[in-house]
Amino acid sequence: MAPPHEPLPDLAGRTIVVTGTTSGLGLALSGALARAGARVLMTVRDAERGAAAVEQVRDGLQGRGSAEAVQLDLADLASVRTAAADVRDRTGDRVDVLINNAAVSLGPHDRTRDGFELQIGTNHLGPAALTWLLMPALRAAGSPELPSRVVTTSSLGHRTGGLDLTDPHWDRRRYSPTLAYGASKLANLLFAAELDRLLRLTGDPVLSVAAHPGLTASELLNNSLSRGGTWRARLLVLPDRLLSQPVAAGIAPQLRAATGPVRGGDYVGPTGRFETRGPAGPARRSAAARDPELARELWEFTAAGTGVAPDPEPPIRA
Repeated sequence: MAPPHEPLPDLAGRTIVVTGTTSGLGLALSGALARAGARVLMTVRDAERGAAAVEQVRDGLQGRGSAEAVQLDLADLASVRTAAADVRDRTGDRVDVLINNAAVSLGPHDRTRDGFELQIGTNHLGPAALTWLLMPALRAAGSPELPSRVVTTSSLGHRTGGLDLTDPHWDRRRYSPTLAYGASKLANLLFAAELDRLLRLTGDPVLSVAAHPGLTASELLNNSLSRGGTWRARLLVLPDRLLSQPVAAGIAPQLRAATGPVRGGDYVGPTGRFETRGPAGPARRSAAARDPELARELWEFTAAGTGVAPDPEPPIRA
């Protein structure tokens, strides 16, 4: 039987931050990376569940790598700032890889602590702010020979709809959990593309890469149900369980994006039928995800909404 993902390089001496690690993809990613020798900082929202997840990863290390918890709630910008400062302090301002993995999906219309619609707030605005706040540490750790990396996790769901920056928090439109999730995942790809464009302009030794896991039996839908998920989410549970690949296989695209042979701007996903499963390789973006003007508008919207200074700074537009 083929391994669930490609063998990883020796990651000894490298520091990797993974968000959303108490279950599913994030927990599996943390274990795989730590077993390859990395120091993995596992961000967790719930301290008790986080401690259990870290202990689970540590139990499988056999003397290689390490794991530790970092408190982070992506739905709270104050928590994002505190977590970024904590990471920079612990690591001596050197982070080799940031994997923005955490997400919520298909719950009822809800708000983050800062008043954003929950899905775009948690899936895009929080991770974007974290990325900008950690960019000095990523820049310091990278080199022309071995650039550091930002891995932004999107989804097949990015194709389900557009991104309306005139009403991003669904204040005027009738709320659609599916379309709101799709908008947040589209935002992920647009952010990754604009980050790549600006990093190329500055020449910083950092790669921006995106990835998606196809259909994977993660805890995303179950977590949605625990928050009072909609009837659509409940209808998707059985097909999700029947059609999804195991998490050990689903992390392959993220692992390649984080450690494998990629270039800045790449988008990695399963290469099987409809990109639902299979070996990691090039993935397809929707037309909206390839819109450079929308990517620039999102960058500006994100900076204004979060109050975090974008890094890199975009050039002044005429």
